[in-house]
Amino acid sequence: MLGFSIIQMVRRMGHKFDKDLRRQLIQFYHPFRSVPCFLHRPLEYVRKKAKRLPVIIEFETETFEDGIHDVKSAKCPHLHQFPSISCCSTKISIEKIVYLTENCNHIKKLYYDKKVTTLLDKATPSIKSDQLKQSGFTGKGVNIAVIDTGIHPHNDLVGRIVAFKDFVNNNTDPYDDNGHGTHCAGDAAGNGILSNGDYQGPAPESHLIGVKVLNKMGSGSLSTVIAGVDWCIQNKSQFSIDVLSLSLGSPAEQSAEEDPVVKAVEAAWDNGMVVCVAAGNSGPSAETIGTPGTSPKVITVGAANDKNAVNRSDDLVADFSSRGPTIDGLMKPDLITPGVNIISLRSPGSFLDKINAESRVGTNYFSLSGTSMATPICAGLVAQLLQKEPNLSPDQVKEKLINACVDLGQSPNVQGHGYLNAANLI
Repeated sequence: MLGFSIIQMVRRMGHKFDKDLRRQLIQFYHPFRSVPCFLHRPLEYVRKKAKRLPVIIEFETETFEDGIHDVKSAKCPHLHQFPSISCCSTKISIEKIVYLTENCNHIKKLYYDKKVTTLLDKATPSIKSDQLKQSGFTGKGVNIAVIDTGIHPHNDLVGRIVAFKDFVNNNTDPYDDNGHGTHCAGDAAGNGILSNGDYQGPAPESHLIGVKVLNKMGSGSLSTVIAGVDWCIQNKSQFSIDVLSLSLGSPAEQSAEEDPVVKAVEAAWDNGMVVCVAAGNSGPSAETIGTPGTSPKVITVGAANDKNAVNRSDDLVADFSSRGPTIDGLMKPDLITPGVNIISLRSPGSFLDKINAESRVGTNYFSLSGTSMATPICAGLVAQLLQKEPNLSPDQVKEKLINACVDLGQSPNVQGHGYLNAANLI
């Protein structure tokens, strides 16, 4: 019967769909179970036409252009191309998904373009980055791309936001209607000018590139994150992008080898950019590392609770910080940095600023917790290291950071290699 054609197609071509897309397609089948047979044909026609799914289409690497041609020929709307990972995104009907799957030989796999969100639940001295600063390493000459909700042009960042790309509202001037990205930018590179240096990131002289991929509510999709990473790859030379910081993610439901966002961040890594990503805020349960933190290549950062003290004797991994192993059984996170009650830059009038007014610290600052905060702190320290040793490859940077960690005596799948101590990098 016609109502079962989708199930038959999923069974026949299931290897070409990720788990989330298979689930969406199978849901199409359910209405047919409860209606008379004579209604199956019109019901299927209406649902095939009306139901549109956001998808990411991955092509065989050597046939990217041919695959794009096939998708364009099928008149798929709102097509966005990501050549660095041989993918595109679009929102299409089930009818067209069936057509492309059965008629386009260049398609390797289709993914459901699911939701991605921010990872929210005395930082700098506790990781000893101040000792690098005292040696003159302030991130000068190193550029950090913060892929997030945007960056508010805070006074602590004046003159250092050298580029801004907005994949949500297409604005050209820096802004942050959520507030999360601004906090992250300060975690990495705030210079503390409005706090007499009290609230300063590890790299107060680094330049920043704001890449807005998440909306006012702090959410977006896999495809916008991929678009942001791909833009950084394409513009690496123009804006001298050295480090990517991603304090965002979603639950990992498939192997890193089959994850399109992991492929994007690993492409950035292979193009010479050090990528720091958040482990996630789904702890203390095991096996909760989110994507793209499941990547074996990039630096996955967990959060420590430093109890607002410079002394690390009582530091523990924060309860909310996601634990390994990953979905592939790998040890993660790689390391931890402070992530509890981190005071950084406020974006006045933003979503977080309005709903968490009690988190304001004075007029210009804001306190937040999460692996979201730990990640840019790590990115800022990477900028310090790259100023000190500019010829390091991403793999060499990761090795040096791991070797600089201090064992807190917790499980490797809780603390990774331990608490990052920048003093060991001098």
